[in-house]
Amino acid sequence: MQNQQNTTSPPPPPPRIGMAQPMMHGGNRFARVKERPRNFAKTVARLLGYFREQWFVLVIIFILSLASSVAALAGPFLIGRVIDGLVAPADVPELALIFLILPIMYAWDGISHFMQTWVVAGASQKLVKTLRGLLFKHLQSLPIKFFDSHMHGELMSRLSNDTDNIAGILGMALVSLSSVAITLTGVLVMMLWLSPTMTFFTLVSVPLFFLVSKAIASQTRKYFRSQQVALGMLNAKIEEDISGMAVIKAYGCENSAVEEFARINEDLRYAGTRAQIWSGFIMPAMNVINNLSLAVVAFAGSVLVINGNLTVGIIATFIAYSRQFSRPLNEMAGVYNQLQSALASAERVFDILDEPVEKEDPPGAVALDSPRGDIIFKGVGFGYKPGVPVIEDCNFHAPTGSVIALVGPTGAGKTTIVNLVTRFYDVDAGSIVLDGRPLEEYTRSTLRRAFGIVLQDTYLFTGTIMDNLRYGHPSATEEEVKAAAKLVGVDHFIRQLADGYNTVLTENSRTLSQGQRQLLAITRCVLANPAILILDEATSSVDTRTEVKIQQAMGMLMRGRTSFVIAHRLRTVAGADQILVVDSGRIAEQGNHDSLMAAGGIYARMFEMQLRGLGV
Repeated sequence: MQNQQNTTSPPPPPPRIGMAQPMMHGGNRFARVKERPRNFAKTVARLLGYFREQWFVLVIIFILSLASSVAALAGPFLIGRVIDGLVAPADVPELALIFLILPIMYAWDGISHFMQTWVVAGASQKLVKTLRGLLFKHLQSLPIKFFDSHMHGELMSRLSNDTDNIAGILGMALVSLSSVAITLTGVLVMMLWLSPTMTFFTLVSVPLFFLVSKAIASQTRKYFRSQQVALGMLNAKIEEDISGMAVIKAYGCENSAVEEFARINEDLRYAGTRAQIWSGFIMPAMNVINNLSLAVVAFAGSVLVINGNLTVGIIATFIAYSRQFSRPLNEMAGVYNQLQSALASAERVFDILDEPVEKEDPPGAVALDSPRGDIIFKGVGFGYKPGVPVIEDCNFHAPTGSVIALVGPTGAGKTTIVNLVTRFYDVDAGSIVLDGRPLEEYTRSTLRRAFGIVLQDTYLFTGTIMDNLRYGHPSATEEEVKAAAKLVGVDHFIRQLADGYNTVLTENSRTLSQGQRQLLAITRCVLANPAILILDEATSSVDTRTEVKIQQAMGMLMRGRTSFVIAHRLRTVAGADQILVVDSGRIAEQGNHDSLMAAGGIYARMFEMQLRGLGV
């Protein structure tokens, strides 16, 4: 397995046009790298900002929390009255009324909590649905270079695991925090009303609560974020290895794949264990503080009762209120601790949402209507990294309807040239002119629709053959699809399948050969009817007989269209109108086959070596 650098500092290689290349990764101990906790308040505020359309939910939660807190506060007060009635002449009607009210109060408290949970569950899931939709939509607007430098499985983890984590914890946090705020306020008011002195002794432990919570939370948030990062890396590894299982088995790399998975899995265990350990500290610590607080209240209360300053009933009420005061603090500390996990996930989602989208079309950009396909490169320079040029001073003219072949050694810059033509990347120097205008002066959406792309690695989406053929032209009728299939010569083999055009394919479907998949891609391109074609090694991975069929289909497809053909088999492009020999980012030679052979340069040597079967 090849090691890759961490996704935070990618050196993007020249990507295959239109396809994000999965990045391998090694055993770097990414989960053990310390990460600075982000801005807690800012992340919470941004997350709650998505609740603006559901403001009424927050109102309902507040009302239910208020009702629940009133019921919870009434209980200790009424119990205190009962105790005082037992040590003094009893008011029987009052005691009877109290015994009647108490069950109602506690029942209402439970019902209110249930209703809060029910309301928040729907609201939090709706919020996460919105976040997931925004995230997926934002991914569609990101430039190709973003996908070239991020692992696909890791992005999938943010779309699924991180958003689910937000939903699972955010709802509980909203209910708990609203209830805590109201309960603490109510308990504090009741305690001050009954006895300011006892209130002081009850509040002695509060600073300790916050100090311990803050110390623990600073650690848990760091490890929860590392845990989500590790989970994303694990998903990336799983997605990568399942997609490449045939290669793993072919090279006998099962053991190394298992070892690499074990290393990543160990990083996830490391981060997850520490996140849970630090998270588990919070409740025992809070219980110790709570018990100390009760001891202080009981001791101070006993002294005040002995001195005749308070009644036994009030002390009992204070002990109950002390528990009610510490319970929300415990709960808040626990929720705050768990909230670290949700906020870590939210930050990972926001990191993607904050990624800059493709440059907007400049003011005055025009739609590319009826493109002719006349393309001129004028002194074009480009590099994937600043200061590291890949293309330098590139000049050539592709007239309308011409076939331009790009040949040269691997890594010379052939794919980069067509990436620039399609504006998957923008040039650093010079300009590319299409039909008399620089590419930047056209709206990107209409520019892209002018191109049809057939790749070496054909990508078919999960769906029927009919769906895949219609991908570039969704409104095409069934008759139009079948006509295009007949034109390319694939109608016959499609009809031989059990379900014909309704045969369901998957991304890595093994029901079709590579040649058949390539012919389907060409049919998809024919149906889209583009003005300009990009053919990237479209026949390099098929047998000779299939290559002949594909060449015939491509010949029909290229008729009357400006075409860029990237090829290593030079005999397949010998008939091109113009052959560009790309070497180290420059156009070393250009001309037709005969002129280049007569020149006896790089192309002639490459062609002769291929004829002798020596390769290039």
